[in-house]
Amino acid sequence: MKLMHLADLHLGKKVNEFSMLEDQKYVLEQVLHIIGEEYVDGLLIAGDIYDKPVPSIEAVRLCDEFLTRVSQMNVPVFLIGGNHDSIERVSFGARLMSGSGIHMATVYDGAVDSVTVEDKYGTLDIYLLPFIKPAQVRAVWGEEAEEIKTYQDALAFVMGKTVIDERHRNILVAHQFVTGGAVCDSEEHAVGGLDQVDAACFDGFDYVALGHLHGAQRAGRENVRYAGTLLKYSFSEVHHEKSVTVVELREKGCVDIYTKLIRPLHEMREIRGSYAEVTSKSNYENTDTKDYVRITLTDEEDIFDAVGKLRAIYPNLMKLDYDNTRTRTSQVVTSSGEEEQKDPLTLAEELFTLQNNKPMSNAQKVYMQELIRNVWEGEQI
Repeated sequence: MKLMHLADLHLGKKVNEFSMLEDQKYVLEQVLHIIGEEYVDGLLIAGDIYDKPVPSIEAVRLCDEFLTRVSQMNVPVFLIGGNHDSIERVSFGARLMSGSGIHMATVYDGAVDSVTVEDKYGTLDIYLLPFIKPAQVRAVWGEEAEEIKTYQDALAFVMGKTVIDERHRNILVAHQFVTGGAVCDSEEHAVGGLDQVDAACFDGFDYVALGHLHGAQRAGRENVRYAGTLLKYSFSEVHHEKSVTVVELREKGCVDIYTKLIRPLHEMREIRGSYAEVTSKSNYENTDTKDYVRITLTDEEDIFDAVGKLRAIYPNLMKLDYDNTRTRTSQVVTSSGEEEQKDPLTLAEELFTLQNNKPMSNAQKVYMQELIRNVWEGEQI
């Protein structure tokens, strides 16, 4: 059984106010070509189908066209919602669409949706777990789950309630942040790592198709992987090579994984130099000036209407910065990076102490912890 693993399509996304729809159409055409070229037997899409819970009409049309064409190729799709999606919207018509081979995870109700398929090597069970929060698990399981506080608690509980037949080959499609993963600026994460989970939660699965992190990478072990995005969605990704992941499962325990590169409609890159250097024909004539670019000018004086002038050469200029004596002098170091490793309560306590010249009381700590948990999970207080 050969499966293609995609994630984080973010259909309808804008990057620095530039619509990515045409770029997304372009790469999805390549995905369709690879599906046919590789004789793929199924497509796994691990969440963040859209960039917003209420996607644009154009984004919905693009998704509809893509899934329809995959279905017409007689390739089944196994799809879940991510943290950017509204799972209720994404899973609308799930039972109807399953008849066309489009299998969508529904809202978590205590059981993880699964689909069983057969090939010459036997039975393959594909489990579909949409992005989950601790509050969702507590709401479903009540008193039995009242001790669940973190995403790790929630996922471990859900996996503990999911019985898999280890004689079969088992795949999980999920959308969570596995501890240790390399992150990008275009992702959303909780301060202090509140949303992180341990890869050990996925023990027992022959392959775990993950979504959430935008760089393709393994997560803990070789068979637990993020596919990454099909496009670069921030300048922190300029050195990424975007791809789709192909996983082939033969007999139990035999899994081959490889990637197929995706070529963007417009590359994303960074340019640095003086205004004279950046606008010199000799420096740009052999480059694709329609790339999405971030330009850093090193001139000591600001250039009048620099963005307008530069876009005459680089029409897809996304960001303009200056790096000179003035900007370096005015820069204030506000973080050592240690804050990213601190939990939200610790950060709140430090701020409180700084502002009030005294530490929080125990009652204030308890209240703040509950406030942080409710805000992050989107509950009403």
